[in-house]
Amino acid sequence: MLTLASKLKRDDGVRGPRASNPASDSTRRVSVRDKLLVKEVAELEANLPCTCKVNFPDPNKLHYFQLTVIPDEGYYQGGKFQFEIEVPDAYNMVPPKVKCLTRIWHPNITETGEICLSLLREHSIDGTGWAPTRTLKDVVWGLNSLFTVERNCTKVALFYGVEDCDSLPQPLLLRRKVRRKQRKDLLNFDDPLNIEAAEHHLRDKEDFRNKVEDYIKRYAR
Repeated sequence: MLTLASKLKRDDGVRGPRASNPASDSTRRVSVRDKLLVKEVAELEANLPCTCKVNFPDPNKLHYFQLTVIPDEGYYQGGKFQFEIEVPDAYNMVPPKVKCLTRIWHPNITETGEICLSLLREHSIDGTGWAPTRTLKDVVWGLNSLFTVERNCTKVALFYGVEDCDSLPQPLLLRRKVRRKQRKDLLNFDDPLNIEAAEHHLRDKEDFRNKVEDYIKRYAR
């Protein structure tokens, strides 16, 4: 079977210099995207988090693939969460389009699959949004991080002898760094997309955990 990588290599060999043709700009842009993806997919597969799996239904269409995240700690441990990732023609000037296919009770993912992840924002005033220097590896690691803030914050809190990140002493530069850098792209109750889930966690953490586990049993096995 002819893979995308071998097809691009073959096309480069048979295509000589051509005069500029405005009508072919879209095709040329797709080719640029596909060439980027050959390199980025190889990098992604070599640096995949241990809690993630990727699947390309068609190896000739690297611009569409599925991601499975299987958290090994925290609220979502034991679940299998499916994401659909589609890379548009204008990549890498614009971010991939991502949707969560698994129903989940999560402050940063709606029950219909919309996702709040700063690096997927095309326009961001704080510098954390999408940039052409980002790659598919960043996207996958970012999605994986939506399930991992509890572990990271617990390590910091234990170091300072407190229960959680919210109990870290003030003023503390490390606290500010944790909040800005980690919670910006991790499980984030302070800037939620699913406000009801965030308020649920604030109101009753144990009941929130129970609802998360119920959703895992019903939708994420």
